Amino acid sequence: MTWALCGASALLLTRFWDERGHDFASTAGAIVSTVVSLFGVLSVWAWRRTPRQGRSSTEQLTEAQRALALLVERQWRKEAGLRQLHKPVPLPVSWSDSDSADSPDSSETGVRDHPELIGGTISCRADQVEELAAAFRRLPRRRLVVLGPAGSGKSTFAVLLALSLLHTRQDDEPVPVLFTAASFDPAQGGVSDWLCRRVTADYPALADADTYGPSAIDDLLAGHRVLPVIDGLDELPEEVHAAVLTALNETLDTDAPVVLTCRTDEYTAAVASAAALAGAAVVEPADLSARESLRLLRLATPTGASQRRWDSLADHLGEHPEGAVAQAFTSPLIVALARTVYAEGAGDPGELRDFETREAIEDHLLDTLVPTVYATARRRDPAGRPWSPEHAHRYLAQLASGMQRQRTYDLAWWQLHRWVPAVSRTWARSAAWTVALIGLTLLSSATLHALPGIPPEKPGVKKWYVESAAVALPCMCWLAAWIATRPRLGAHRLTGTVLTAACGGLAFAVPGMVSRVDGFPPEWYAIGCVCIFGFAFLLVLHSAGPPAPPHLPSRGTLTPGDRPRRLLVASAAFLGTTVLTAAAFHLYALVVVPAEIPDRAAHTVELPWAYGLVLGALFGALQALLYWTRGTTSTQDLTHPVSTVRADRLVTLVGCSAGFLLVTLPLDLLLVLGSGAVRSRHSAGEGPQDGTLLTDFADVLLGVGPTGLILALAAHAWPYYTAARLLLSARGRLPWRLQSFLDDAHRLGILRQVGPVYQFRHARLQQRLARPTHVPGPRAASSTEPDLRTGPASLR
Repeated sequence: MTWALCGASALLLTRFWDERGHDFASTAGAIVSTVVSLFGVLSVWAWRRTPRQGRSSTEQLTEAQRALALLVERQWRKEAGLRQLHKPVPLPVSWSDSDSADSPDSSETGVRDHPELIGGTISCRADQVEELAAAFRRLPRRRLVVLGPAGSGKSTFAVLLALSLLHTRQDDEPVPVLFTAASFDPAQGGVSDWLCRRVTADYPALADADTYGPSAIDDLLAGHRVLPVIDGLDELPEEVHAAVLTALNETLDTDAPVVLTCRTDEYTAAVASAAALAGAAVVEPADLSARESLRLLRLATPTGASQRRWDSLADHLGEHPEGAVAQAFTSPLIVALARTVYAEGAGDPGELRDFETREAIEDHLLDTLVPTVYATARRRDPAGRPWSPEHAHRYLAQLASGMQRQRTYDLAWWQLHRWVPAVSRTWARSAAWTVALIGLTLLSSATLHALPGIPPEKPGVKKWYVESAAVALPCMCWLAAWIATRPRLGAHRLTGTVLTAACGGLAFAVPGMVSRVDGFPPEWYAIGCVCIFGFAFLLVLHSAGPPAPPHLPSRGTLTPGDRPRRLLVASAAFLGTTVLTAAAFHLYALVVVPAEIPDRAAHTVELPWAYGLVLGALFGALQALLYWTRGTTSTQDLTHPVSTVRADRLVTLVGCSAGFLLVTLPLDLLLVLGSGAVRSRHSAGEGPQDGTLLTDFADVLLGVGPTGLILALAAHAWPYYTAARLLLSARGRLPWRLQSFLDDAHRLGILRQVGPVYQFRHARLQQRLARPTHVPGPRAASSTEPDLRTGPASLR
């Protein structure tokens, strides 16, 4: 486009040179040169930022793979410690080939592919870490499906397998990366796009094009350098299970490594509707031994008197080897819950003898888990636990209920606004942003004109602008929300941004067209509003994004890696914007200011350069700060929900500052353009001069700036999250310090973390908490502390 503009400008100038003379040609040349130079700078910037320009080199991909392995291992070793997967040792669950695959009709009704295509069998134990990696590597295609009933340890197996592969990984082996299937929607895109989005969101350091190249994540996935470990296919709606299997078979190469976990019944039904995962071995767990489970529970209990609490239960197992307790202790989930409630808490495990079924024991442990964990934590650290067991249970139950209503197992903070109709509905958001814009605009303008020495506001000007902005903002919000529901249109950000800005400029003109502002013809007034205010909106939207809740939070930091290079680029952005803005002001002043006025030199040199440098320095500083804060995180930073909240808040504040100034740029240009003519008329005695150019700049900044601020706020996730959190907290449904509460629940093992989202420790725990039941107390009859009072006798 830049070369086309240059060629067309050259032809036009040649034509005008012959017909209009040198003066007109030089004037037109100044204008065209400025426009073309700006287009040139933008085209070079766009070319540099386009990922399709070039690919990552082999060395960059090797470094990206090493960085990914480092990040994944650090993240999941920490998570495994919080989940207590190795305390005292991993549960000795044996995994072997699925029996259903050996049935006579396994090729038609089995859950695995033909044995000839699998090429091997697998058998291992979860507590033997090296055996896990070796057994998986013996599979020729390294494709595995992990099946089992609820609570059989599938997620634990996936984490332990990934850690064992990372611990013994060779440089040429793929990096195992864990994904939760609950975040995949086959209707919204393919498997490759989903994996790419998840890696980008969970490990944003790899998106650093300066270090790893522009296509590192795509090339790692396409080159089979990543082993996707997809956990929880059963957590998706039942109607999409078959579609997910079909997408995996059609998208991934048959020799691409992959691990998939799912409940047996759900996977069997999906295979009946679609097909088994091609070339994948299938393993299922064997039941634990009740005696072995009891031995591990004793090992997890501190030595001394606490050990004797298990004696009565051991006697019961001896007397009833087929009873409810013996059946329950064959489940890894129940054993893990019993370890938390009794081995680490102060309860009496002998009470399990009172339950008649395995399901009743599981429900009892799920009900008493939260109160016991918080009571134990408060007993150990009373000052550091602001939430009582009752309050914690109520808040977690509200979270579980909200997640169940949203049909998700991922607690993503940037999606919390969907829980609140006042924030989730487009018309409510538009009304709230419009009211905030009107109030902020009137307040800032009234503050400015209340200062001494500031001339009074012109009648009708503020009314005209407030009415126009109040019409433009809802229209942009509605259009942005509509574009967000169109995947094809939403994928092209520039197209959506231009359409939204043009819609805002056209809507801005509606009140003026009705009242015939300054007598302009309606069509020319509409064109002027689209050009001036549409361009102003475009500057803000291109920098911040569309005024709608984003699908993912913004990533940014003030201390990214590769500081020398980023400092150099940020400095270049600052200096370049400053010089270009000042040069544009100067060239435009050469065109606008009449040649016959006496002090033309002052108008064309001193005034434009002075104001151009000042405004250019402001815009340049904002551009440099935006580039700096949006630098990707380094490999030393692990992605977790708290860090993403802080990052999005930082980018929001910087973006609001940029929007506050960027939206005024077109009007600032008009002020400089008109300053020469106004001053010339004043010097000739043709009209008064109201105020100074500096006063006009302040009036535009405080009068129009709030529009850019509101547009920038409406484009980020943090304002919506904050509004939803405050509304839910005011109703008593969530704690005021939500992130602190979630982080504390994660450290206590109630929640688990997968990248920037939280999940409940187990899907059954979320489902149980979402039920409208009372809050049971920890069962500790021997304790006299108030936080350990005895709960109900049983929950049958």
